Amino acid sequence: MKCAPLTMTTGPPTRARKQGVLTLGLNGDILVWNPVTKRRHELSSMGIRVTKATLKQQLELSHQLDFLQLPYQRVILEDRIALSIGGGIGQSRMPVLLLGKAHLGEVSVTVWPKLLKEICANKDIFVLE
Repeated sequence: MKCAPLTMTTGPPTRARKQGVLTLGLNGDILVWNPVTKRRHELSSMGIRVTKATLKQQLELSHQLDFLQLPYQRVILEDRIALSIGGGIGQSRMPVLLLGKAHLGEVSVTVWPKLLKEICANKDIFVLE
């Protein structure tokens, strides 16, 4: 198993992320190579939670300023929530890698969208329901 080096960098986000996690600054994700999907596999998501200033910056850069009206973003802007560091090892992400699976749905049960189930079935990936 190959592991990507853990680095602390500043720069543009490498992929779209949920707003409220700072992708423009420090990040401590653990990434490994998944030989099944032939791409990186994120074992953890440990983004540094945003401040008012970084939330605004992130939304400006992603052209999503309308998100500032959403409840979670409002409590950050109004200093009504404690800022924190979040994340940890994903309980479903580790079995995906160890069992040689391609999708979380092969090891975790939830309500999956019909389109996702169809796409997976076409690739012989059977999600649990």
